[in-house]
Amino acid sequence: MKMTNQEYQKYVEEKAKPSPIWKDMLWAFCVGGGICAGGQGLSTLYQYLGATKEDAGTWVSITLIFLAALLTGLGVFDDIAKHAGAGTLVPITGFSNAMASPALEFKSEGLVLGTGAKLFTVAGPVLVYGISSSILYGIILCILGAIIK
Repeated sequence: MKMTNQEYQKYVEEKAKPSPIWKDMLWAFCVGGGICAGGQGLSTLYQYLGATKEDAGTWVSITLIFLAALLTGLGVFDDIAKHAGAGTLVPITGFSNAMASPALEFKSEGLVLGTGAKLFTVAGPVLVYGISSSILYGIILCILGAIIK
């Protein structure tokens, strides 16, 4: 069956289901906001239990990373992400999921060459570029600080 580009484009448009963008944005907003509100609730709880504000922030980070990794391991995080879309990309939970997923995918290859090696597939570049950009930012800040004085 031969088709021109225009015929093929028309065929695809007829078969493709339109994305419900407003519904998707609402879900992303609600889930992302829910994760953030949950984090704030945890912070309040930890402070109520006697932690300082800084310590409570640390414990919230640890808790959210743990929960996202646990839900990834149980296969629940992907189900949530399928419906919530970008709402699950709240940086700390999205990063935890991004690290745990490749590690789980390659666990059959062993702890060192599978899980251990794939654990940093995503984290490695993030760390390299994060550290590099912070160094560059520091250099620029020092130069501007010397110029402004």
